[in-house]
Amino acid sequence: MSFAHSSRDSHKSRVKSRSLSPPPNQPYSEAFLCTFKAIKGLISGLQSWSVADFTMVQLSTSVAADEENRNRSNAAIFEQDMKAKQVDDWLPVTGARNAKWYYSAFHNVTAMVGAGVLSLPHAMAQLGWGPGVTVLVLSWVITLYTLWQMVEMHEMVPGKRFDRYHELGQQAFGEKLGLWIVVPQQLMVEVGVDIVYMVTGGTSLKQFHDLVCKDCKSFGLSVWIIVFASPHFILSQLPNFNSIAGVSLAAAVMSLSYSTIAWGASVHKGTNELTSYDYKFSTTANGVFQVFNALGNVAFAYAGHNVVLEIQATIPSTPEKPSKIPMWRGVLVAYLIVAFCYFGVALLGYWAFGNAVADNILISLEKPTWLIAAANLMVVIHVIGSYQIYAMPVFDMLESFLVKQMKLPPGILLRLIARSLYVAFTCFVGVTIPFFGDLLGFFGGFAFAPTTYFLPCIMWLCIYKPRPFSLSWIANWVCIVLGVILMFVSSIGGLRQIIVDASGFNFYQ
Repeated sequence: MSFAHSSRDSHKSRVKSRSLSPPPNQPYSEAFLCTFKAIKGLISGLQSWSVADFTMVQLSTSVAADEENRNRSNAAIFEQDMKAKQVDDWLPVTGARNAKWYYSAFHNVTAMVGAGVLSLPHAMAQLGWGPGVTVLVLSWVITLYTLWQMVEMHEMVPGKRFDRYHELGQQAFGEKLGLWIVVPQQLMVEVGVDIVYMVTGGTSLKQFHDLVCKDCKSFGLSVWIIVFASPHFILSQLPNFNSIAGVSLAAAVMSLSYSTIAWGASVHKGTNELTSYDYKFSTTANGVFQVFNALGNVAFAYAGHNVVLEIQATIPSTPEKPSKIPMWRGVLVAYLIVAFCYFGVALLGYWAFGNAVADNILISLEKPTWLIAAANLMVVIHVIGSYQIYAMPVFDMLESFLVKQMKLPPGILLRLIARSLYVAFTCFVGVTIPFFGDLLGFFGGFAFAPTTYFLPCIMWLCIYKPRPFSLSWIANWVCIVLGVILMFVSSIGGLRQIIVDASGFNFYQ
């Protein structure tokens, strides 16, 4: 019994001993168990997530990617803006914005009082006293009104400046249509004026030479046009409007001086028994065409709107003191000078010479010789400055195209080649078609009438949309109708006169 009991106790002890001692692979079992529990917990956690949780993760990833793309896009835009600013700082119109109000005064005088004032007595001879005075006064009032409109529209959108005529056109008519409407007109005006000024400068140089040295050999007009073009190859390299301020000031002083000489010498000459104010027409048709051409001469005289926004772009502007305040002050001073010059030369020149006055009054004035010679030299100095004023927006368009569209690097070489080619081109055309008065009539009607008399009014109606039959609405439509009529009749008169004169002209003399 005791032996059996002892055996049972020994067996229990061994069993208990085996159950308490770990098996040889127990560490691996515990590791497996921990891994299994971790995977089970992960699966359980994933099962507990909702669709919204997965969506939030996806959104977070997408937002981070969008933020990175946005940062890259902003950096690219910033780099493009910096490059565009560098180009704008290099271009002639936006290269400097530190002009004073009196800069706009003499820039506008230089742009407006030019070759056109010398043809006004001849226009009066073709129109007569009543119609002539009426056209002069109406043109002065209408062009002052449209010039005020352009000054006002320069900053009509807060924080934005329309530095160029075609930019205002794009605001009024749309991006593409605005370019097609404004740019061809503006180029015809500015290139046409520079061609006319080539002829004017050459004509005045020839007159000066013939008056000062009557015994010297006489050269043809073509030679003098080339001589006049020579300094422009140097002056055209001046970078922007502010850099030609001194040239423009000298030109404005000269325009006031020779205008004063023109009407002063006319008063000194006075009238005589041969002075006649009757119409000098061989036929009715001829008279009608001459009247048309005279209207074009008047339209040419009241020109300056094609560069007014570009001039205003050089004036600094802040919300407290917008650029239109100093610009308008300069415009008013300029228009008072314009009235003094235009009405004096037109009325007194016609009073002194009647219907015998030449298309350039300085040609009719012969005595005193030294004074008329000085006046012709003043005209030369003035049209040198005027040429540069009208050429600067052309340079701006040309260089913008070459740099922005053709991707050429901006620099001195580009400017030297482009501007020199432009001067050579206007000189060549001036030598080829040197019809001074006829060119004034044709370009005055075909190009100046739209951009000066009625295009600003159309833009005003498109942008501000005044109430129908209000004072503003009526005033703008009156200007539009008169401007369109002026454009058609003066273009016809000028073109017809060019054809008549070309039939008997010896070219390249």
